[in-house]
Amino acid sequence: MLWLERGLVWLFTRFVERDLLNLFFRNPQNTAILIGAMIAVAGGVLGTFLLLRGMALTSDAISHTVLLGIVVAFMIMLATTGEATVSSPWLLIGAAAAGVGTVLLTELIQRSGLVKQDAALGLSFPLLFAVAVLLISRYIDDAHVDEDSVMVGEIGIAWANTNSYCSGECETVTITEDDPRATIARQCTNCRELGISPRDSQAEFREICTNCGEYSPGRAFSAGFTTVEPELVFWPESVTLTFVMMVLTLLFVLLFYKELKLSTFDPALATSLGFRPTLLLYVLMTLVSLVSVGAFDAVGSILVIAFFIIPPATAYLLTDRLTIMLVLSGLFGTASAWLGYDLARGQVLGLDLDVLFAGGWDTSISASMVVMMLALFLLAFLVSPRYGVVSAMIRRSRQSTQFEEQVLMGHVYHHTDSPQAEEELRFTTLPSHIRWPEARVRRVYRRLTARSLAMTNQLGLVQLTEKGRDRVQEFWSKNLSREAGTTAGVGGADE
Repeated sequence: MLWLERGLVWLFTRFVERDLLNLFFRNPQNTAILIGAMIAVAGGVLGTFLLLRGMALTSDAISHTVLLGIVVAFMIMLATTGEATVSSPWLLIGAAAAGVGTVLLTELIQRSGLVKQDAALGLSFPLLFAVAVLLISRYIDDAHVDEDSVMVGEIGIAWANTNSYCSGECETVTITEDDPRATIARQCTNCRELGISPRDSQAEFREICTNCGEYSPGRAFSAGFTTVEPELVFWPESVTLTFVMMVLTLLFVLLFYKELKLSTFDPALATSLGFRPTLLLYVLMTLVSLVSVGAFDAVGSILVIAFFIIPPATAYLLTDRLTIMLVLSGLFGTASAWLGYDLARGQVLGLDLDVLFAGGWDTSISASMVVMMLALFLLAFLVSPRYGVVSAMIRRSRQSTQFEEQVLMGHVYHHTDSPQAEEELRFTTLPSHIRWPEARVRRVYRRLTARSLAMTNQLGLVQLTEKGRDRVQEFWSKNLSREAGTTAGVGGADE
């Protein structure tokens, strides 16, 4: 992973000055928002396909079961090499294998026909997660797992966990015993064996160099071995993994967009055309596993579920086009990362929460990002043009208004020039014939007259204007023709 990180540093320094890059990444807010945005983009794109496939909670299962893959890979590295590091790519491979294994086990249980998909998922991932916990408690008992970091991550301190890379004046210094800069000291060779003090007359000594060794450019300058300060780039470790996961996700979707779209909405047609929906599903689950591991340090294994589900669900309320949905998912996730950091600091949309809450406002950054995701979802839930609650209320109100107007205009149109016109169309008798309260008749009549659809003649009878008659005829023509077509279709089917 270090060679990849070194390559990213080299690439970015070709376009951005070193001082600007260091200034950006040494700012906790910039680093946290950048990492949160990249996780949101990758999670939102993958979560969109999971949501459309009805597999949204699969991300929840995978975010738990990747622990088994990490533990097994960790144990294999300890058994084969004697050491293991948390930054090893083998942990990612193990996590991806665990994610695919979760899907395979779920499908195996579902194909038995005894339980449905949701129950199969609920059986498989607790089992794999429990096995991971047992392996940790039995074979890795000296591991320390911070419960808070597992749940909500540590995205706020990602800027401090950095590697340094030299981009100029990269002078590596090696200090040997013959070097005049070497610091020579004496070490007792038999004090521990005999249990005596270095001041004892029996103590034997040897000369050792306390500062010998190879010094990186930064350490050499700090130790005073060089006078020229090296040009160092400080790069947060979490940025590398989340950036790679985001790029892999976007490349996968761009290259296989047509296949993903078809297999998501019509798997049978995709199979008949020669595509392999099952293979695409496994690749999709592999990427979900990798993104979950990449987001582990930043937002934790619990809150990462929100990055997969909430932004796509918000975009789903606003559009039915897959392309726009993918773009909106990333935008909503990025906006939530930015607003969430401000919320965690107590400053959001101009509000100072430190003043409103006694004792100050101090909360989790990643949890605040999820809260802002939910806030954007609720906003879309309320004001979505097609599916929003407010839009539905307005639409129902408009339909109710149109229904009232068509009923009154239809009654007037039907009885105009009829023998019963004198009785049916007099304003004082309309409520009894339509069976409406008089106040309702007056309210609808006022709307019709305001729009020049109805009027009262010299005899006190309600009549439709030419515009009103055209409106009734248009309504009847449209609805009667539709009803006739439906009846004909039913009749043809019966024959």
